Amino acid sequence: MKAIRVNAFGGPDQLVLFDVPDPVPGPGEVVIDVEAAGVNPADTYMLTGNYVFRPDLPYTPGGDCAGVVSATGPGVYGLNPGDRVFVSAGLSKIMSGAYAERALHRMEDVLPIPDGIGFAEAVCFGVPYVTAHLALFARGRAARGETVFIHGASGAVGTAAIQLAREAGLTVIGSAGSAAGLALVEAEGAQLAVDHGSPGYLDRVRDATEGRGPDLIVEMLADVNLAADMDLVAHSGRIVIVGCRGEISINPRVAMLKEIDIRGTAVWNASRDSVAVALSEILAGAANGKIRPVVGQRFGLKQAADAHRAVLQPGAKGKVVLCPKG
Repeated sequence: MKAIRVNAFGGPDQLVLFDVPDPVPGPGEVVIDVEAAGVNPADTYMLTGNYVFRPDLPYTPGGDCAGVVSATGPGVYGLNPGDRVFVSAGLSKIMSGAYAERALHRMEDVLPIPDGIGFAEAVCFGVPYVTAHLALFARGRAARGETVFIHGASGAVGTAAIQLAREAGLTVIGSAGSAAGLALVEAEGAQLAVDHGSPGYLDRVRDATEGRGPDLIVEMLADVNLAADMDLVAHSGRIVIVGCRGEISINPRVAMLKEIDIRGTAVWNASRDSVAVALSEILAGAANGKIRPVVGQRFGLKQAADAHRAVLQPGAKGKVVLCPKG
């Protein structure tokens, strides 16, 4: 089969397509014919060799995949060849194997895809939706009737957060950096979309909250925005950091005077039980049509390097996905 193999740490050019042996399932294992693999920022960080996950070389990147069960090993139950399934790296904590035509996974990490959800949509559940759910509820303590500002709302986690917050009865404000991104934020259910490239855009957020600021901010680029978030958030509000690519200087006195909470979240830190609860609620929303993942760019396996570059570019609109079958 064809698979991406990484033989040395570095940048996207290390993602090379090879012929490798087909996986063979052992006890409790399942082989999936991969129709879609999710490309997450964490995949790009791991490729550098400087991330919390440092795989042994060589390796095949990717933890999120969706496809059809093609083979099962001894002791597997509840899964059969032909079943439509997906795998969540947030649940399995396994960050390799998905950038391939076939992937080998443990039975307990394989979940059914709800009817009406395509393979490319299903890979959005594994990390983006779980991350958004944890940020809003486990870490952000979001409650019905509150206002949440999603600072960077047009990407995979941002659009997931809009949908989950909307369904939980929150007032949603989201930011984006392009006309297309702003239209997407509004289409997904935000009551207000603001252009984070325009001067004074945070004043529009303040005005929408009658000057008090949002109760919760979900922040996608803390190294740029955290100080401004602290000034913006309501007294006793919460800021949850989902993304950060560097350092920033802040004034802790603002946190003291406003008695705000600044929290981080990373799906890899969540317990399996916490992720399972989040996925249960997410899949229930998908099954009843309330949750619909946004797929942005699609790439073939041989374009994996381009996919890695795309997932880190500003102006994201939904999820970046690899499709091994084109």
